[in-house]
Amino acid sequence: MSHDEMLALFDRQMRRDALPDGPEARVERAGDVVRQVGPDPVWNGVIWSDLNESGADTAIADQVRHFAALGRDFEWKLYGHDRPRDLGARLRAAGLSAEPPETLMVAEIAALALEADVPDGVELSEVTGPAGADVVADVHEQAFGTDASQIRRRLRAQFAEAPGTVAAVIATAGGVPVSAARMELPPGGLFAGLWGGGTVPAWRHRGLYRALIAFRARIAAERGYRYLQVDAMDTSRPILARLGFAPLAVTTPYVYRAQGSAPSEPA
Repeated sequence: MSHDEMLALFDRQMRRDALPDGPEARVERAGDVVRQVGPDPVWNGVIWSDLNESGADTAIADQVRHFAALGRDFEWKLYGHDRPRDLGARLRAAGLSAEPPETLMVAEIAALALEADVPDGVELSEVTGPAGADVVADVHEQAFGTDASQIRRRLRAQFAEAPGTVAAVIATAGGVPVSAARMELPPGGLFAGLWGGGTVPAWRHRGLYRALIAFRARIAAERGYRYLQVDAMDTSRPILARLGFAPLAVTTPYVYRAQGSAPSEPA
């Protein structure tokens, strides 16, 4: 499949025809905009748009009013090929703030290099339920130094109400969790999404990030998914490229803060 064909498939399945990504979330179409809305800890934001120069500012203003009326922060997830070409500037003019860009990378699972050495004494396992959600959130806080309460609540809700839509994995050393990651599994889709891979400082640079990607890839393949997708930071992009992931697009989160709200927890 060519780059353009893969991009069109991703846009159609993961953006234009996106399904809610968790309990209590709902996906709505508002004109030429597709958005997800829901109460905390649901991610609120614009997933896809098909705008032109004459209508873009009105569409942006409509979304700002919609989420402001709900009193919720929201994210407009802008991809490099979205139109009009100055959509980012228009979002900034409407009061949204750009966060650091990431690279959307995609791989066909069957073509991935899934052999990964695990350090002696380290075990990989899938976790579920409230205890599993707590372990993943605890490792996230140690790895990134940020509050993971929203991730904790979201994972707990997914495990309880839609367990087939998410997988969570951990690496333990001597019974102590040292690395963790998640994977979103949209029902009936071809793409599984990798999120939140993090390792505590003392265990970095030992291959755990790569090992958890391979572990999740095998889970995705067993459950019938063909592709993996990840929004990669600069630090993880080289590792993913060596495994067989290819860059598909650059994506930039544009965030709107409801008046008086605290920053939302990253996914």
